[in-house]
Amino acid sequence: MTDDPVQSLKPGSLLAAMRRRNPLVQNITNFVAMNIAANVMLAAGASPAMVHSPEEAGEFAAIAAALTINIGTISPDFFEGMKTAAKAAGEAGKPWVLDPVAHFATSYRRAAVAELLALKPTVIRGNASEIIALAGEHASGQGVDTGDSVASAEAAAKALALRHGCVVAVTGERDFVTDGQRSVQVLGGSKLMPKVTALGCSLTCIVGAFVATAPDSPFEATVAALALFAAAGELAGREAQAPGSFAVRFLDLLAEVTPDAMDAVARVVPA
Repeated sequence: MTDDPVQSLKPGSLLAAMRRRNPLVQNITNFVAMNIAANVMLAAGASPAMVHSPEEAGEFAAIAAALTINIGTISPDFFEGMKTAAKAAGEAGKPWVLDPVAHFATSYRRAAVAELLALKPTVIRGNASEIIALAGEHASGQGVDTGDSVASAEAAAKALALRHGCVVAVTGERDFVTDGQRSVQVLGGSKLMPKVTALGCSLTCIVGAFVATAPDSPFEATVAALALFAAAGELAGREAQAPGSFAVRFLDLLAEVTPDAMDAVARVVPA
């Protein structure tokens, strides 16, 4: 027996462990998301660092407990930092999370994501269109917006997870998480969440915090991260009627949601 709550791997226990450990997570994310993502991570209980310069990104990745990479506003300088950090994280045995934002939109993005995939992310998180396209299938996305349902991306997510030996999370109306063998849905959230910019990008950072907490169990860690977002989103949606008030209440609830509240509602169901 052990007193370490990580060992139970339930979402609530992982939330308690993440808050206790306050993991340092390096986030190479986009300009739109930096401030929002940092505030989201602080509210949830993690320690964010927005370090992206290639001159220091690799060195910092070896220090951080996890790395997240988001290609939303990719540029040559950012991309060099991403590659340097991902290589360093891999060499140091640190988990890292890839958010392939609109990777299908341009040839530059497609080439960049191919290089990052070769560096073996621990988790890939994206919307349905991003995941379908990443698996090599036809998707209906427009820019950063999905044109496909989560359900239509499930087979692609499983194939992608098996091909790259990683966890794949498809987020949307019902989140779907798979490692190619196991699959679950995560229920909750609010219809207002897509109306607030950078929440999806921020979720990628939160996945990094949970994977830093349980690096040997990235499937369970990813499920827990999505369950926290789903719980806070659902509760905020009950109180807020518009995007502005929702954003404020959602940030508060990320800090207020307790581990017991996370596990009290059956948010995680078999897929």
